[in-house]
Amino acid sequence: MKKYFTIQQMAKTTGLTEYTLRYYERIGLVKFIARKDNGHRQYSSNDLQWIEFLMRLRATGMPIRDMQRFAELRYQGDKTVAKRKAMLIVHLEKVQQHINEWMKYKRVLIQKIEYYSNLKQKR
Repeated sequence: MKKYFTIQQMAKTTGLTEYTLRYYERIGLVKFIARKDNGHRQYSSNDLQWIEFLMRLRATGMPIRDMQRFAELRYQGDKTVAKRKAMLIVHLEKVQQHINEWMKYKRVLIQKIEYYSNLKQKR
């Protein structure tokens, strides 16, 4: 038996707002959400996995327009796997550049903390 989530349950599970979930649907990031007879959304576990992946893309700095392109390719099926992989490789390279920058910032902070620690010990 498949598990379905209401929009409220999906919002609680993902941490996104109901507005954001509707927005993702409106701009084409999320498609084909099943509906009950009364029109209420029924998200599946596959929808949850996809939304969580979208959240990771967004959290790592992928622009919405690139996410839309990726989603568009995904909805076209297996014939677009190579294009999607290429997009992810480019995005991963950007993420790695950011990680490298943050590591530099981290080293500077550690040095400053050590500097202040040494000052305190001298007093």
